[in-house]
Amino acid sequence: MAVTLEHPERAIAPAGGELSSRAAAEAYLEKICFKLGPPTLIGAELEWLTVQGECSSSGPSAAPRPQLAAFADALGPYAPRSIAPDSPALPLPGGSRVTIEPGGQIELSSAPFAAAAQLCEGLRTDARMLRDLLESRSIRPVSAAADADRRAKRVLRLPRYRAMEQSFGGIGPFGKLMMCNTAATQVSVDAGADRAEVTARWNALYTIGPALVAAFACSPELHGAPVGAWASQRMRTWLRLDHARTRPAVESWPDPVAGYARWALDVPLLCIRRPHGISGNGSDIGWSAPPEATFADWLSGALDDEIGRRPVIGDLDYHLTTLFPPVRASGHLEVRYLDAQPDNDWTVPIHVVDALLSSAVVIAEATALATPLAGRWLDAARCGLADPEIRDVAVELLTLAAAHAASPAAAREIESAAERCRCGRTPTDELASPRAADQPEDQP
Repeated sequence: MAVTLEHPERAIAPAGGELSSRAAAEAYLEKICFKLGPPTLIGAELEWLTVQGECSSSGPSAAPRPQLAAFADALGPYAPRSIAPDSPALPLPGGSRVTIEPGGQIELSSAPFAAAAQLCEGLRTDARMLRDLLESRSIRPVSAAADADRRAKRVLRLPRYRAMEQSFGGIGPFGKLMMCNTAATQVSVDAGADRAEVTARWNALYTIGPALVAAFACSPELHGAPVGAWASQRMRTWLRLDHARTRPAVESWPDPVAGYARWALDVPLLCIRRPHGISGNGSDIGWSAPPEATFADWLSGALDDEIGRRPVIGDLDYHLTTLFPPVRASGHLEVRYLDAQPDNDWTVPIHVVDALLSSAVVIAEATALATPLAGRWLDAARCGLADPEIRDVAVELLTLAAAHAASPAAAREIESAAERCRCGRTPTDELASPRAADQPEDQP
């Protein structure tokens, strides 16, 4: 589920296990990307922008990004090894682990839970503790999905992110903006008990995606983004940074298990782990990959001169972490298309996803409701709830979710979000409303 993996930069020597052929690689991917079993667990990852010192409630303004040393001091034994190599990287009391993203965003990756209510309670506990730890070094988390004020700047100096920045930089500005200036709410759910159930859950998550992007879009401003009015500048960055990596052709996959395995092998390599950054011919090129070369190319021997070895299973595992589709298969299914929500409103999309996947009947109904919007990712990110058709489907989906919520409290949260969408209001509009202003201030 949504747990932080051991930081891959710590394992320069790839894990053993030869890949004899493309067919063998596809068979391996089918097994590890879609782990079959009754769907019982749910997890989430929450991200926040961060600033050193004071900031306004609406954004980071011109406040500086925290230094990595300040993060390490604040987090102590909970610091990730990406910034503190000798840290025990302990989970917080609620089970979440802490990660630092390239631009200094901070992330909580939950433990898996059997119920969404338990998940939310664990994350609330850990978010409060994280806030207290950070404030001990005058670091403040900011509940915003996009940085409206600061230029994109990478503070995490790891070879993976250096290679990513170089690769995306050759395409346009969106890669660095995504890496450094955006934050998301991610929900993770089990894949399914068998291939038929996996297909239904996978197709549902993709079909309802555009409507949920619009329902939870709250990032209209992103510093350094090309001119254009977008409801979700964060989603814009993902859709525009590298089409081959972020837009799988899911509409043409009758079997997502096999389709995802084929697609993953044909995505261009983003980076290649190398001891000391030395290529197969002895040149110092860091972790950069040959341009446009795919994992399948590497597997076939087409890159023997450039890389100097064939890939092993550890390389394929690592390659999977460089794929960024709206829903990613990681044993479970990662819903990656939602903006970070203001304050504690991240509970709402968790309950929505949980409710819409609660039974085969609900999954089928949600899929049918959202089918008119299937594939309209760009429209949803650009127009959001201003598009009447998108708004209507978003309201219908949230109404369905409220009817099948796991608890009365979850139903009330979702009903409130449905009414907000019906009025065309974004999550941040709702926060700024007079009714919201009368409530006590929530903390991240």
